[in-house]
Amino acid sequence: MEFHVENMTCGACVRRIAKAIQTLDEDAEIIADTPNRHLKVSTIVTEEDVRGMLVEIGYPAR
Repeated sequence: MEFHVENMTCGACVRRIAKAIQTLDEDAEIIADTPNRHLKVSTIVTEEDVRGMLVEIGYPAR
């Protein structure tokens, strides 16, 4: 699944996002393109759950 995360602006943001997603699925793979604010997530968790987690930690995604 792929997301645009407007306020993902640095490595610290990516680490926070990755840590949060990996609380849902410790085997999730996260690839972030910070300059373009693009996030690619490979996980067994539903897209709805990932979006919910992103909102919960302050990184709403489109």
